[in-house]
Amino acid sequence: MIRALYSLLTWLAQPLLRRKLARRARAEPSYAVAVEERFGHYSMPPDAGRLWIHAVSLGEARAAGILLEHLRTAWPGLRLLLTHGTATGRAEGARLLKPGDLQVWQPWDTPQAVQRFLDHFKPSLGILMETEMWPNLIAGCADRGVPVALANARLNERSFRQAQRLGWLSRPAYSALAAVWAQTPADAGRLQALGAPVDGVFGNLKFDATPDPAQLETGRRWRNAAGKPVILLASSREGEEEAFLEQILSFPSVNGSSDAIKNGVISAPEAEGLAVQWLIVPRHPQRFDEVARCIEARGLTVSRRSTWGDKPPPAPDSGAVQIWLGDSLGEMAVYYALADVALLGGSFEPLGGQNLIEAAACGCPVVMGPHTFNFAQAAELAQAGGAAVAVSDMAEAVQRARQWVNDPAQQTQRAAAAVAFAAAHRGAANRTAQAVIALRNSKD
Repeated sequence: MIRALYSLLTWLAQPLLRRKLARRARAEPSYAVAVEERFGHYSMPPDAGRLWIHAVSLGEARAAGILLEHLRTAWPGLRLLLTHGTATGRAEGARLLKPGDLQVWQPWDTPQAVQRFLDHFKPSLGILMETEMWPNLIAGCADRGVPVALANARLNERSFRQAQRLGWLSRPAYSALAAVWAQTPADAGRLQALGAPVDGVFGNLKFDATPDPAQLETGRRWRNAAGKPVILLASSREGEEEAFLEQILSFPSVNGSSDAIKNGVISAPEAEGLAVQWLIVPRHPQRFDEVARCIEARGLTVSRRSTWGDKPPPAPDSGAVQIWLGDSLGEMAVYYALADVALLGGSFEPLGGQNLIEAAACGCPVVMGPHTFNFAQAAELAQAGGAAVAVSDMAEAVQRARQWVNDPAQQTQRAAAAVAFAAAHRGAANRTAQAVIALRNSKD
């Protein structure tokens, strides 16, 4: 009865979903691609027997890619069906496809769309990445005997409390899973409290990511060409860029010269004290233009990655405050290698923080804000290992970052600690791949 009410609500919400997709497509045209797939209508012929992996967005798609590297070795002839909910997830997922693989949008969670999805593809096994729980999709798989596992599973305290409030809907979904492989003991405890069959605590797949050597080389070459330290605001979210820019513009006033910056130019001797190159990489591509306008509105110049080509970023005019804007996808290793220190986006607003593991693997130490609940254990381990530090706000973060880059010995020490931290926690990909194989064999 409860799920029937939920199903009615999702069915009634379909026109709203279509309008939302049309609105998103104005900024990201990918949202206008194959819209009918979201409602269970497909252009490719029916198929059966594939491994289905659902990676809703960019982070989950990257985690899926790490797992797939190990699965393809352990599962010769693997035939993949990959689904997503966001444009960035679908773009990242396209990089993972091999000849013969399929990629479609996730079906909207109505019984009708789920039924059409399962009728069309008849997957042999389903893997949901990290947090994705859709009651009708999971129930539909259970009714057809399709085992579904939650891999690299995480559930922060805030989401746990929300799931408890909606226990009438969430508990049946979690209990219907065939297996759950949690990132941390804390995640495992919260998932078990909701009835999930936790079969192991395997760690975070993202520790097993290997940064692209070519991207690392490019970033390091550009950092050398910059001739001064680079401070990066990585995967920034709305509101964080403004706070970051305010701090950049406030340094002369801190030094007692409130009029030192006019029209984006620093007067001497403050220019010497601000010998730092600032780099912003927004989390979402639809905000690239918005962030560029925000920079220019403050009288600063902006140089966009999309204009650099293969050459190092151009140097600003003498005394000018130029902000580099990373307006590209799939190049975070370049940006982390380019930077001496990174400020972790999503952690300066109550959003839970972005993935700090990738920064560490690239040898880039991290300054985090107060909100890291999405990666709580990784944040704690990074601090304990000297790879990161947590601060109270953006002002303290920028001040700490400047202290690090002005102390080369400390920056080198923390960069080495970051690499060591990332290397020390690998192994989740192999453990998860073996569990997937075991689940497949148990079904057979």
